[in-house]
Amino acid sequence: MVKVKLREDYREYENGTSAMEIAKSLGAGLFKAVCVCKIDGEVKDLRTKIENDCEIEFITFDDEEGKRAFRHTASHILAQAVKRLFPEAKLAIGPAVDNGFYYDFDCDKSLADSLDKIEAEMKKIVKEGLVLEQFSLPVDEALKMMEEKGENYKVELIREHAEKGEAISFYKQGDFVELCAGPHIPDTSRVKAFKLTSCTGAYWRGNEKNKMLQRIYATAFTKQADLEEYLAQVEEAKKRDHNKLGRELEIFTTVESVGQGLPIMLPKGTAILQILQRFVEDEETKRGWLRTKTPLMAKSDLYKISGHWDHYKDGMFVMGDEEKDDEVFALRPMTCPFQYQAYLNRARSYRDLPMRLAETSTLFRNEASGEMHGLIRVRQFTISEGHLMCTPEQLEDEFKRCLELCVFMLKTLGLYEDVSYRFSQWDPEDKEKYIGTPEQWDEAQGIMGKILDNLEIPYKIGIGEAAFYGPKLDIQIKNVHGKEDTLITIQIDQMLAEKFGMEYVASDGTKKNPYIIHRTSIGCYERTLALLIEKYAGAFPMWLAPEQIRILPIADRHQDAAYSLKNKLFDMGFRVEVDARSEKLGYKLREAQLNKIPYMLVIGDNEAENGTVSVRKRGLGDQGVMSADDFAALAKSDVDSKVIW
Repeated sequence: MVKVKLREDYREYENGTSAMEIAKSLGAGLFKAVCVCKIDGEVKDLRTKIENDCEIEFITFDDEEGKRAFRHTASHILAQAVKRLFPEAKLAIGPAVDNGFYYDFDCDKSLADSLDKIEAEMKKIVKEGLVLEQFSLPVDEALKMMEEKGENYKVELIREHAEKGEAISFYKQGDFVELCAGPHIPDTSRVKAFKLTSCTGAYWRGNEKNKMLQRIYATAFTKQADLEEYLAQVEEAKKRDHNKLGRELEIFTTVESVGQGLPIMLPKGTAILQILQRFVEDEETKRGWLRTKTPLMAKSDLYKISGHWDHYKDGMFVMGDEEKDDEVFALRPMTCPFQYQAYLNRARSYRDLPMRLAETSTLFRNEASGEMHGLIRVRQFTISEGHLMCTPEQLEDEFKRCLELCVFMLKTLGLYEDVSYRFSQWDPEDKEKYIGTPEQWDEAQGIMGKILDNLEIPYKIGIGEAAFYGPKLDIQIKNVHGKEDTLITIQIDQMLAEKFGMEYVASDGTKKNPYIIHRTSIGCYERTLALLIEKYAGAFPMWLAPEQIRILPIADRHQDAAYSLKNKLFDMGFRVEVDARSEKLGYKLREAQLNKIPYMLVIGDNEAENGTVSVRKRGLGDQGVMSADDFAALAKSDVDSKVIW
């Protein structure tokens, strides 16, 4: 017998009883709802046999692990349906992702034209209630089976797993067999509600040098009502998509002849970025940051010192050939090795520290074409970058100050409630990816973990997400489609100072290497702009709006008063335009509303004669008539307070 802890209750079962049988013994309702289980904290398939005393927690669709197992099973159903309809299709990968799942196929026929047929076939598989059965094979048998099936992508994956010494695990449902480690839900009948949402191209393994596959995106839920609610949210997200809305509002555009990942900022977008940059730079200056301005490129020698040449060269735009040219240059992918030169300009003592250097940096990264997305991921971008050199005693307080700056920015922009935190650590199984020794990494991560715990930051751990030179706190955010990206980072670095010979004379007269904090304050301006477009659906807060006020003269005879008011407001610092077209007032108002203008000022006979304006506020409508001075005071209050409405 084995003793199993279930919450606060202990029960005994025969050795070898499966977790699924235990769930059944606890009630039909639980068995129908459970997707996977946790055995001593580790997520396991329900088919797992219990052979030792342990603690079991049953996981339903309401839990993140449950959703992933449920949707991973749905991806197998999708793959089986495609193979039934298109036997010649080759299977690649089909993971669960945030809000759904996808599967990549190599197929000569267009799957986008057959999504309805594939959905219908999936429904048949669900009705069949096929049981998912896990089994394992030796490497040679696994390879033989997939080679006979002609599944070349699976063969490639099996060979990789074999090199790592991993067991070759499969799941079978009916006559369909899939290479998979699991876990999965018990059978296909539980996938009650699903929808195939799109079919796009995707390079095998995300590498543009590989073959382009067809990726079917989908989602799945336990209830049809939940699926319909989600699909309604997706439709709303499409309306807010910065790629669509940013173009409609003439914030930015892209041009094929310019290149992918190289957006053109139109006047409105440029105005917003200019406002953001001035705001950020002024705030950083208030907090003791000194500004630098460094080159956009450097010789390979600089990047070799920092380690970027060895660890990041593929992501850089390189000019020249090391075998042929005396000097090889590269556009900078980050500013740290440049800003270090300001520190190295003269000898430093502990009295010079902390030294806070900030720069509005234009950076260049050779992102894969398949990774480009609007303003979220681009090849040239501008970042609010900073590097802080300090003593070990100053490290925690300075890290806290950097975080306080980020929080201030997020709250002001209205993004604070939308972010999460990730403590990004190195992967000790992939040492080639990093510089430094395990001891150095343990020390750096230990220091950072202590700081984060002291600050009570609610973080998740991301193994393998660290920079090649140190751990970092990544402030994460999702776009309207649920795709998560890093918005802001704060990194602790104890390695690059030594590489660059950065020292300070300590109070005891000895020379020491400073700790370095790499940080951004609002991150990449382009990515931040994309998220703001989506957050506010283009209706920016008054202080950020590229056009804050639009004056609408009712007739031609009111234009003199309109332009006089425009000049007055412009001189006060407002971004204001006059719609002097010979159109009806209703048409002008509708267009101003579509353009998301915060304030619309109507001037007719009475207003022109009395020096007043009829005020309309975005989202709130008619605000009545007031003097020009009273309106200016109201608008100034909105701007100064950076209120969000």
